[in-house]
Amino acid sequence: MLHFPKPETTQAKVEQKPAANEVPQGITVQQEFLKASVHYEQHSRKLQGFYSDITSGLKMNVSVLDDIAVDIVSSVFRNHNALTILTRLRDKHIYNWRHMINTAILVSVFAKYLGYKEKTIKELAMGALLHDIGQAKMPQGVLSKPSALNNNEMQVVKKHVAQSLGLVKGEKGITPLMLEMIVNHHERLDGSGYPRGITGEKLSRPARIMAIVDVYDAMTADRPHQMGEEPISALRYLLANKQMFDSELVQRFIKCLGVHPVGTIVKLNNERLALVMEGNHQNPIKPKVKIFYNAKHKHHITAKDVNLNEEQDLKIVASIKPLDYQLNLARLLKEHLLV
Repeated sequence: MLHFPKPETTQAKVEQKPAANEVPQGITVQQEFLKASVHYEQHSRKLQGFYSDITSGLKMNVSVLDDIAVDIVSSVFRNHNALTILTRLRDKHIYNWRHMINTAILVSVFAKYLGYKEKTIKELAMGALLHDIGQAKMPQGVLSKPSALNNNEMQVVKKHVAQSLGLVKGEKGITPLMLEMIVNHHERLDGSGYPRGITGEKLSRPARIMAIVDVYDAMTADRPHQMGEEPISALRYLLANKQMFDSELVQRFIKCLGVHPVGTIVKLNNERLALVMEGNHQNPIKPKVKIFYNAKHKHHITAKDVNLNEEQDLKIVASIKPLDYQLNLARLLKEHLLV
């Protein structure tokens, strides 16, 4: 059985610097969500165009990504929960560019939590936006195949790392940190990754961060060949594979996002469904939630904000897939977060 991080001790709090991810006073998740929702869709459309241009053989316009990275990091610093919630939306038909923007958001949120400076976080966000860009040069029929890839197709897909490197090399504003994330995000500590099969001591911290975020988002997203898993399953996978992923960073990633990340629907022990609104870094299994649904009688109820850390009798018993209760997550978010 896997054990998620326990509430932090005082010493761990000092080392972790949890204040780095505190929300600035006065900026609520509802206030930031309104702006973030509009920008998320705008960025997705820009990335779709950016991706299509490369597929068509046009020159890459890196300044488009630069603007998106700056906007993502600014939003994360105002209230990191708003954009993180939007990463929970799924659409298998636009996975490629949603994956680009989602990894940039998650890398920014995690790097802020780890205490990186804003300038470096912007670099990390750019690295995330670029990490899979070589897939635009891959046969799109392989990437959109509705079933699992065979060995030959996997070998084709693995070439996207070299393609990404070829696209970005020589471009203005591309830094060594970004290149490190692009080249090594599929490498693993035990040497089982690709393209070079290098081992832990040769993998930088940004590459290790990118590997964790890349796998997490890929596992939780709907893709042409598979439905996404719930976040808790992806976190369990990362925890279980200590030989491949930096276990200290995985532990911190879980404390950063929470065992049930914001935007997740959870079932409570009182037969109510709730939307996770804000994480709890000291005790990741006790986030702030908004209760909105009676699971026993299957109907919506008047929404109520609850801090599970202050409610001894209430606890989360499971993560819920929205479709299990015919719930539309996008509509739910608009109802409960747009003010």
